[in-house]
Amino acid sequence: MKIAVIEKEKVVLKDAADITLNGRKGAVVKVLGCGLCGSDIVKLREHISKDGTVLGHEIVAQIIEIDSETDFKVGDRIITSHHIPCGKCNYCKNGNVSMCEHFKSTNIRPGGFSELVYVSEEHLQNVAHLIPENLTEIEASFYEPLGCCVRAVKRGNLKKGATVLVVGLGSIGILMSQALKAFGADVIGCDLIDDRVEMLKSFGVNAINVKNLSEDFEFDAVYMTSGADKALDTALKYVRNGGTILVFSSTPLNSGYPNNEIYYRELTVLGSYSPSPVDLSDSLELLRTGQVKVKNLSTVYQQKDVQQAIEDTVSNKIMKAYIEISK
Repeated sequence: MKIAVIEKEKVVLKDAADITLNGRKGAVVKVLGCGLCGSDIVKLREHISKDGTVLGHEIVAQIIEIDSETDFKVGDRIITSHHIPCGKCNYCKNGNVSMCEHFKSTNIRPGGFSELVYVSEEHLQNVAHLIPENLTEIEASFYEPLGCCVRAVKRGNLKKGATVLVVGLGSIGILMSQALKAFGADVIGCDLIDDRVEMLKSFGVNAINVKNLSEDFEFDAVYMTSGADKALDTALKYVRNGGTILVFSSTPLNSGYPNNEIYYRELTVLGSYSPSPVDLSDSLELLRTGQVKVKNLSTVYQQKDVQQAIEDTVSNKIMKAYIEISK
């Protein structure tokens, strides 16, 4: 099989031995396609993942071999997430599922930018779903990243009708804005790139160029989905006293927030990371019912072109890359 692996700070295509179940419970799937996540780019650029690592986790796949107690069968087209919480540890009991040690240790093997992937029985039981008939494979690939956004919306614990500013309209900002609206918030998205502003508007959510934000604006909550350091200033400027800032991005300088501003303004600042199985189920329902739209967000690349997809994403030539693996 072909795999796209990290080698000397780039992703290259290599040959590897085919995967089989070899006595394991679970399934071997043929990866049809896999979305390129911002975290994949961070893992590559910040040298978090070692040479030989196969990145990718937003997979759409077809089962070719299975031994499972679930109802899945050979030929089924599925989506799955890559991490599963234990549901029993202190983190899970307190709602911090993405901090669970079991969550961090589980994954699809070897990674989504591979022609074949092993999906464990635990994955099949908890985070795998059949692809709804009304969704394309590319649309279905947003199941996991939208699940991350659903978790962030829930973490914000906002009242219905709360005013929310989403800072940064990359693919996550587009998803986050729609998810917030679906959960009852009054949302405005903002970005410096007009095409992204117009795209969010086309999905039925108010949007504005950051430069045109009025000094009079203030919001109950600001969701940071931009990785730019200046997004911190925007969030602090437009959140109301007593409001909430939710961080769903990492920034280059990692400079944090001024302590005194948080203290005197009684701000709530919190982060959100990865979804629980329930968040993922909610995500799939939002996609299936069209409450969150993703048409034309993705640009299709072939497996051999993962490195180009990364470069085009970083340079803002595209919104989101979908890596087509098998046809």
